[in-house]
Amino acid sequence: MTINDGGPLAGMLPGGTSEGALRGIVVLDITRVVAGPFCSMLLADLGATVIKIENPKDPDYARDFPPKLTAGEEEFSGFFAQFNRNKFGLTLDLSTEDGKELLKKLVRKADVLVENFRPGTMDKLGVGYDVLRAENPRLVYTAISGYGQTGPYRRRPAYDNSAQATGGLWSMNGFADRPPARVGTIIGDLSATLYAVIGTLAALRHAEKTGEGQLVDVSQQDSVLSLTENAVVSYTVDGKVPGPLGNEHPFVKPYELYPCKDGYVFFGGYTDKFWRLSCHLFGQPELAEDPEIDTMAKRFESEVYERRVRPVLHKWFEDKTKSELEEIVGDAVPLSAVKNIGEVVEDPQIAARDMVVDVEYPDFGELRMFGSPIKLGSTPTQPRGLAPKVGEHADTILRALADLDERGIAELREKGAI
Repeated sequence: MTINDGGPLAGMLPGGTSEGALRGIVVLDITRVVAGPFCSMLLADLGATVIKIENPKDPDYARDFPPKLTAGEEEFSGFFAQFNRNKFGLTLDLSTEDGKELLKKLVRKADVLVENFRPGTMDKLGVGYDVLRAENPRLVYTAISGYGQTGPYRRRPAYDNSAQATGGLWSMNGFADRPPARVGTIIGDLSATLYAVIGTLAALRHAEKTGEGQLVDVSQQDSVLSLTENAVVSYTVDGKVPGPLGNEHPFVKPYELYPCKDGYVFFGGYTDKFWRLSCHLFGQPELAEDPEIDTMAKRFESEVYERRVRPVLHKWFEDKTKSELEEIVGDAVPLSAVKNIGEVVEDPQIAARDMVVDVEYPDFGELRMFGSPIKLGSTPTQPRGLAPKVGEHADTILRALADLDERGIAELREKGAI
């Protein structure tokens, strides 16, 4: 099998459809929780055939994460379903010789393997990159870890918070008069996922041209550091160590959170064009010509901003609701209501972009989850697939990719290899 030839499982996405930009790419997903599963899920949404491989004695513990879909006594994690949609399910015990040999067989017909163990774990199991590359020289081996495959921290255990802490982001988030605050989502996991997908696609392109695979090494710490905007150059050029700024920007003003009648809005009318438009829209056109605040540079001055600009904005916003303010500015000025997740799920723009999708789970009913932010014109993503039960598709996969018959599969089950 060569890249993009279709493969024996192409077009068999569980609950999805048969087309996609990555149709024919076979991905072995030996990951758990989020950083790895989200990476392979994005590839699956793009049409790849993704096989989620779990330890039969210790499956992905995200299967126990809330919220849960229920059917009588049976439960299925909505959290797990969201990050593992469009995947086949297989179990392999890599501590057994039969399990190792079976993985090698699968690798021979795969294009990508994704794992998110601590560096050295796959080597210890006897199925690390060098071993698997010998089985398939064109294999793209994507490894996501806390600190990467090299460096003095490589063997340290890590979670998302570890990356936020050691990547600098935690120290910059929050308010200046309070302790730093973690970003309110698992940004270390999620950013590593996105870089892993980019690296995997680049490595696949190289493998397609040359037949040569490679190791894609993505660290959560590295990924978080790259999200710190101008912090690195502020330190290396000016010797400044950025700290928490709350809802303010380091220098752009006005560009932050403001209270209104029923919550908060973000207002970013800092350029001269947007400031002038805002002054007219809110009935104070004379402020656009006020010599103390008539240019962007003047409004950037902290003392001028606090004394002259901020009070004006509070006056404009305080007696109006979020929806009234959005209606006033329309498409003219960047002003956005700060919405809770319930408001976001019901947002008409989100609906228009198909960013909340409904998936019907047999026995459990409907699950609404986020869709795909990747919009392709000719080969659209397919975010409505199902997540597998533990080992659900073992027979199908092993017949198609390992050339095993019913007896061979039964023997592996008896031995505990699958």
